[in-house]
Amino acid sequence: MHDEFLCHVTTYGVCGGRWVGVPLGTYRAPTLPLALWWLRDRALWIADRLDPHPGGSAYPAGALIPVGEGTLDVPSALREWCREPDRQGWAAEELSQGRLLRFAAQDDTTEYELMAESVDTLRMRRTGAGPAVPVGTSPW
Repeated sequence: MHDEFLCHVTTYGVCGGRWVGVPLGTYRAPTLPLALWWLRDRALWIADRLDPHPGGSAYPAGALIPVGEGTLDVPSALREWCREPDRQGWAAEELSQGRLLRFAAQDDTTEYELMAESVDTLRMRRTGAGPAVPVGTSPW
Protein backbone atom coordinates (compact mmCIF):
# COMPACT_ATOMS: atom_id res chain seq x y z
CA MET A 1 0.00 0.00 0.00
CA HIS A 2 1.29 3.42 -0.93
CA ASP A 3 0.91 5.89 1.92
CA GLU A 4 1.86 9.32 0.58
CA PHE A 5 0.94 11.01 -2.71
CA LEU A 6 2.16 14.01 -4.68
CA CYS A 7 -0.72 15.79 -6.41
CA HIS A 8 -0.57 18.48 -9.11
CA VAL A 9 -3.07 20.60 -11.00
CA THR A 10 -1.85 22.31 -14.18
CA THR A 11 -3.48 24.17 -17.03
CA TYR A 12 -2.03 24.21 -20.54
CA GLY A 13 -2.63 26.60 -23.41
CA VAL A 14 -1.01 28.57 -26.19
CA CYS A 15 0.88 31.71 -25.24
CA GLY A 16 3.05 33.57 -27.71
CA GLY A 17 2.59 30.78 -30.22
CA ARG A 18 3.91 28.10 -27.82
CA TRP A 19 2.13 25.44 -25.76
CA VAL A 20 2.83 26.29 -22.10
CA GLY A 21 1.80 24.89 -18.74
CA VAL A 22 0.82 26.95 -15.72
CA PRO A 23 0.83 25.18 -12.34
CA LEU A 24 -2.36 25.83 -10.37
CA GLY A 25 -1.34 23.93 -7.25
CA THR A 26 0.61 21.09 -5.68
CA TYR A 27 -0.18 19.10 -2.55
CA ARG A 28 1.72 16.32 -0.79
CA ALA A 29 -1.09 14.23 0.63
CA PRO A 30 -0.30 12.03 3.63
CA THR A 31 -3.09 9.55 2.74
CA LEU A 32 -4.98 8.28 -0.30
CA PRO A 33 -8.33 9.76 0.83
CA LEU A 34 -6.71 13.18 1.26
CA ALA A 35 -5.10 12.96 -2.19
CA LEU A 36 -8.46 12.21 -3.80
CA TRP A 37 -10.21 14.89 -1.71
CA TRP A 38 -7.65 17.52 -2.80
CA LEU A 39 -7.97 16.58 -6.48
CA ARG A 40 -11.78 16.79 -6.27
CA ASP A 41 -11.58 20.10 -4.42
CA ARG A 42 -9.27 21.57 -7.08
CA ALA A 43 -11.46 20.22 -9.90
CA LEU A 44 -14.52 21.90 -8.39
CA TRP A 45 -12.55 25.09 -7.78
CA ILE A 46 -11.63 25.23 -11.49
CA ALA A 47 -15.18 24.36 -12.57
CA ASP A 48 -16.68 27.11 -10.40
CA ARG A 49 -14.33 29.69 -11.90
CA LEU A 50 -14.98 28.62 -15.47
CA ASP A 51 -18.73 28.28 -14.98
CA PRO A 52 -19.92 30.52 -12.13
CA HIS A 53 -23.47 30.12 -10.94
CA PRO A 54 -25.76 32.68 -12.60
CA GLY A 55 -27.67 34.88 -10.22
CA GLY A 56 -24.79 35.15 -7.80
CA SER A 57 -24.36 38.60 -6.29
CA ALA A 58 -20.88 38.95 -7.79
CA TYR A 59 -22.25 39.26 -11.35
CA PRO A 60 -24.67 41.86 -12.69
CA ALA A 61 -27.80 40.63 -14.49
CA GLY A 62 -27.02 39.59 -18.08
CA ALA A 63 -23.25 39.31 -17.49
CA LEU A 64 -23.31 35.52 -17.92
CA ILE A 65 -24.78 33.82 -20.96
CA PRO A 66 -25.01 30.13 -21.90
CA VAL A 67 -22.50 28.80 -24.42
CA GLY A 68 -23.49 27.17 -27.69
CA GLU A 69 -24.50 23.50 -27.86
CA GLY A 70 -21.33 22.41 -29.68
CA THR A 71 -18.97 23.97 -27.12
CA LEU A 72 -16.84 21.55 -25.11
CA ASP A 73 -17.92 21.74 -21.47
CA VAL A 74 -14.87 21.48 -19.21
CA PRO A 75 -16.69 22.53 -16.01
CA SER A 76 -19.27 19.75 -16.46
CA ALA A 77 -16.53 17.18 -17.18
CA LEU A 78 -14.68 18.20 -14.00
CA ARG A 79 -17.86 18.10 -11.88
CA GLU A 80 -18.84 14.73 -13.31
CA TRP A 81 -15.39 13.29 -12.54
CA CYS A 82 -15.80 14.40 -8.92
CA ARG A 83 -19.24 12.91 -8.34
CA GLU A 84 -18.92 9.57 -10.20
CA PRO A 85 -18.25 6.77 -7.67
CA ASP A 86 -16.86 4.49 -10.41
CA ARG A 87 -14.33 7.10 -11.50
CA GLN A 88 -13.27 7.80 -7.94
CA GLY A 89 -12.95 4.07 -7.25
CA TRP A 90 -10.83 3.64 -10.36
CA ALA A 91 -8.64 6.60 -9.33
CA ALA A 92 -8.15 5.13 -5.84
CA GLU A 93 -7.24 1.74 -7.32
CA GLU A 94 -4.67 3.26 -9.72
CA LEU A 95 -2.98 5.22 -6.93
CA SER A 96 -3.04 2.34 -4.44
CA GLN A 97 -1.30 0.15 -7.06
CA GLY A 98 1.47 2.74 -7.44
CA ARG A 99 0.38 3.99 -10.87
CA LEU A 100 0.24 7.58 -12.03
CA LEU A 101 -3.26 9.01 -12.04
CA ARG A 102 -4.02 11.59 -14.73
CA PHE A 103 -7.37 13.16 -15.55
CA ALA A 104 -7.57 15.89 -18.18
CA ALA A 105 -10.43 17.92 -19.62
CA GLN A 106 -10.02 20.36 -22.47
CA ASP A 107 -11.89 22.84 -24.59
CA ASP A 108 -10.86 24.60 -27.80
CA THR A 109 -8.02 26.56 -26.20
CA THR A 110 -7.07 25.08 -22.83
CA GLU A 111 -6.40 21.75 -21.11
CA TYR A 112 -6.87 21.25 -17.37
CA GLU A 113 -4.87 18.37 -15.90
CA LEU A 114 -5.19 16.68 -12.49
CA MET A 115 -2.37 14.30 -11.57
CA ALA A 116 -1.28 12.29 -8.57
CA GLU A 117 1.39 9.70 -7.94
CA SER A 118 2.69 7.70 -5.02
CA VAL A 119 5.78 9.23 -3.39
CA ASP A 120 7.15 5.68 -3.01
CA THR A 121 6.87 5.12 -6.78
CA LEU A 122 8.65 8.41 -7.47
CA ARG A 123 11.48 7.42 -5.12
CA MET A 124 11.86 3.98 -6.71
CA ARG A 125 11.98 5.50 -10.18
CA ARG A 126 14.67 8.00 -9.12
CA THR A 127 16.88 5.39 -7.51
CA GLY A 128 16.34 2.80 -10.22
CA ALA A 129 15.12 0.34 -7.60
CA GLY A 130 12.43 -1.09 -9.82
CA PRO A 131 10.90 -1.14 -13.26
CA ALA A 132 8.98 1.81 -14.59
CA VAL A 133 5.33 1.74 -13.54
CA PRO A 134 2.83 1.98 -16.40
CA VAL A 135 0.68 5.08 -16.53
CA GLY A 136 -2.98 4.51 -15.69
CA THR A 137 -5.14 5.92 -18.46
CA SER A 138 -8.66 6.84 -17.50
CA PRO A 139 -11.31 4.74 -19.19
CA TRP A 140 -13.50 7.87 -19.19
